[in-house]
Amino acid sequence: MNQIVVRQSATVDRPRAVEQIVAGVPTSDGAGVRLTRVLTERWQKRLDPFLMLDSFRSDDPDDYIAGFPDHPHRGFETITYMLAGRMRHRDSTGNEGLLEPGAIQWMLAGRGLIHSEMPEQEDGLMEGFQLWLNLPARDKMTDPLYRDVQSDRVPAFNTDAGVEVRVILGASHGVEGAVQRPVTEPLYLDVVIPEGAEFVQPLAADMNAFVYVYRGTIAVGRPGQEVGNARMAVLANTPGSDGIVLRAQTQARAVLIAGRPLREPIVQHGPFVMNRPEEIHQAIADYRSGLFGRDVRRVS
Repeated sequence: MNQIVVRQSATVDRPRAVEQIVAGVPTSDGAGVRLTRVLTERWQKRLDPFLMLDSFRSDDPDDYIAGFPDHPHRGFETITYMLAGRMRHRDSTGNEGLLEPGAIQWMLAGRGLIHSEMPEQEDGLMEGFQLWLNLPARDKMTDPLYRDVQSDRVPAFNTDAGVEVRVILGASHGVEGAVQRPVTEPLYLDVVIPEGAEFVQPLAADMNAFVYVYRGTIAVGRPGQEVGNARMAVLANTPGSDGIVLRAQTQARAVLIAGRPLREPIVQHGPFVMNRPEEIHQAIADYRSGLFGRDVRRVS
């Protein structure tokens, strides 16, 4: 998809302030992949509908080569966004896809599937994010779905101030993103801001939002609070606020993520996220009985 230039004509008169700055938690997952858990369980209610954000970046194969062998999911959606490296997805529904730099993988686990994500490289840089997006209670047992969006199909634009934006979820400045989701209406932008430039994003006051800076330093709001590299800024839900303002002193890069809260109970047990403990017990029983991943569809 060709990158377009848009006028940054939208205005934000009452920008959100930073409520709290959070450092991610170093951890490992899968078969020992080293990563940073930026959005942990502690923040699930505050940043509803988002359940988790993992950031991974390493050029040491020992940090990622073992990958994520077969494991189950139920009750939510995953959005994986690759910045560097190659990762192969396979699942129990018969879907398979290769994630390359700039690509997106969207997977609706719904009532259950088993999948793996394994590196297709033995050296070099592996970098990206995985976001978990909750499903409303009524949709948790829907059929699984899967979609790959390769880099050249990810909608993107430049503002007249030179800001580069990739629209992963939702819409920004009239540009529809790669994936649209009902109910939670998530917005997920990858934003590159050049030195001295500003990016504004209108946003309803009742949507939860955060910014994760992964290159440089960004000032959030007006007059602006600095948020440094590898830090998440939880943005205040100030009544009457109308959006978000980001400014960079030197070139910086961040993901901006927002969504409409579900305000439903969250019960998580590892890869299962439901609303009641008995639903978790049923998920475990169904998984052990081999019921995950039947009668599913692929979205092309």
